[in-house]
Amino acid sequence: MAAAKQDIINALNQDLGLELGAITQYMWHHVMGVGMESPAITDTFKEISMDEMKHAEKLAERIDYLGGTPVTKPAEIKMGGDLKKMIADDLDGENLAIRTYKGHIKLCEEANDPVTRLLLENILTDEEDHAYTWETVLGS
Repeated sequence: MAAAKQDIINALNQDLGLELGAITQYMWHHVMGVGMESPAITDTFKEISMDEMKHAEKLAERIDYLGGTPVTKPAEIKMGGDLKKMIADDLDGENLAIRTYKGHIKLCEEANDPVTRLLLENILTDEEDHAYTWETVLGS
């Protein structure tokens, strides 16, 4: 049974909520990060926050194109702790996004929506790169 357009809109709004949460989380980590390693790490927080803003914009535009209303409420935001905790929280967020995008890509395949699928695949590529960055920093 093919997925309905509303199912795609709902999935994209879930993705948008994750991106909005990620923007805020990364931005606050950029501002709050301290310690000897903080300049390089906080610059990375800022760069990734900007990537997430681009994702949010693309998702909102696609939701609007499909006739939906983009959400404004972010997903859970984790704040505080030392740099290692911040990085671990961000890695958890990236891994959640990766799992979510993979599921939504399958939904797009079922709905025969190659444009939305391609959008999500491109975002997924960035999210996997972000996760790799944090895995490398953490040495995991």
